Amino acid sequence: MGKISGSTKLKRQMAPAFWQIGRKDKRFALTVSPGTHPISKAYPLGVMLRDILKVANTMREARQAIISGEIKVDGVIRYDIHFPVGLMDVIEIAALDKAYRLVPKDSVIITPVEIPKEEKNIKLCKVTHKVTISDKKLQYGFHDGRTLVDNQKVNVNDTCLLTVPEQKVTNTVKLEKGSTALVITGDNAGSIGKVDDIREGTFILPKRVLVKFKDRTIELPVDMVMVVGVEKPLIKVE
Repeated sequence: MGKISGSTKLKRQMAPAFWQIGRKDKRFALTVSPGTHPISKAYPLGVMLRDILKVANTMREARQAIISGEIKVDGVIRYDIHFPVGLMDVIEIAALDKAYRLVPKDSVIITPVEIPKEEKNIKLCKVTHKVTISDKKLQYGFHDGRTLVDNQKVNVNDTCLLTVPEQKVTNTVKLEKGSTALVITGDNAGSIGKVDDIREGTFILPKRVLVKFKDRTIELPVDMVMVVGVEKPLIKVE
């Protein structure tokens, strides 16, 4: 009988470059199960707890915390150590009464930062696509795989502030000149600047954003940038 799913093992040497794990300590690491984020942009929940947050000494302890219902991701209890956690996800640890948001920092695309309790149920989500469905309603797709049917006028590459797990839009940040932008990948990941200009794509080049920092201005493809506020970020992202 053939397999119905992929392997649950991953050699540490083949893990994504941003994973902050010992490459030679052991042979294998956890894989990321299919879900909200691709393996190239996510950690397995078990690895995040043991190796990054270091709230568990062993994977056995991490597994026990997860299956006992002590860990929430975006307000939902998750029971799978392979569950993918990525950009802007909020991890809540009940036993410690702490919450962390995963953001880019110091050129690393995913780093946990502790956030205040009042922010654990809100999340920034970048709009990656939108389609018209039945009854001329608009369905939006976000960077973390979630979808939402809403009639608000939001464009692709704008960012919505959502309550989780209810998925209610409470604010919207448009990609426009003067907005505050966060670089989410590349050598400048984690840098925050102002959108100075937006340049439409061509047959060869993608749509680009000119982001102005304190000491320099750089041009980046729009996929590498996420607007997080107007004058300042709506929530803690650094």
